[in-house]
Amino acid sequence: MKEPSLNVFGASLVVCGINPLTGAYRNGCCDTGPLDEGTHIVCAVVNDAFLAFSKSKGNDLIRPYPKYNFPGLVAGDHWCLCISRWLEAYQSDVAPQIILEACHQKILDYIDLDALKNFAFDPV
Repeated sequence: MKEPSLNVFGASLVVCGINPLTGAYRNGCCDTGPLDEGTHIVCAVVNDAFLAFSKSKGNDLIRPYPKYNFPGLVAGDHWCLCISRWLEAYQSDVAPQIILEACHQKILDYIDLDALKNFAFDPV
């Protein structure tokens, strides 16, 4: 039996988003594994600046792709991002906020928790 995925705090990974359904495995969680070629481990709350940045890099997350049951993202949607794209946005000062409890612990292989806490999403 597969061990449960853990978040950056070592607790069980919580759901990132179900509307639209996110995750490399489209289970709502930022799980990763051998079939996740993009390492979709960052649970982001996307905003217009990030969506424009991603589009400028060749990944248009705004455009719907009905063939893949993808409605396109709008600001405020929760989405599991590839770590490489989030780090690229971070280095360009357009990284979106993240839901730490829904970020896979593998993110800590790329950036430390203190830096991540600066991007913690506060729904209030």
